[in-house]
Amino acid sequence: METPFWKTKTLEAMTPTEWESLCDGCGKCCLSKLEDEDTGEIYWTSVGCRLFDGQSCRCSDYANRLARVPDCVGLTPQNVRTITWLPKTCAYRLVAEGHDLYWWHRLVSGSAKTCAYRLVAEGHDLYWWHRLVSGSAETVHDAGISMRGRVRASETDLAEPDDYFDYMLDDEP
Repeated sequence: METPFWKTKTLEAMTPTEWESLCDGCGKCCLSKLEDEDTGEIYWTSVGCRLFDGQSCRCSDYANRLARVPDCVGLTPQNVRTITWLPKTCAYRLVAEGHDLYWWHRLVSGSAKTCAYRLVAEGHDLYWWHRLVSGSAETVHDAGISMRGRVRASETDLAEPDDYFDYMLDDEP
């Protein structure tokens, strides 16, 4: 049996298709986050980006997201190692840290709906629910990892910056 690419390649050595396949589709990177200006601490909200599709937990206009959403952060092999708000379960982070993918990752599960960028970037393995591990895109949702059904507002629903405070979460979702 051939060793999976995320165990043998650096993020930089991956093809664009391999890179994109690491995303588990959890949707957490599409949530609005608040940063304390004094401490730098990140606070998660249940507010989705204007392009976030709450059912698929994917961007509704992925190809044009960076042009349409000025504060959208495009993940790259270079920046996933330094972005502090990537979820602990993110495959990019896991792999960059030297860890394996979890079973739920679509590359293991065969399904396209789990998030792995951060895990991969930090060299970790992927979680069991990642589609690359489990073979199913639904395992990230079945395991309760994704934001499906948990986004309470879109940024387009909020009139004032202070409105985000009503949607702050106690912890990383």
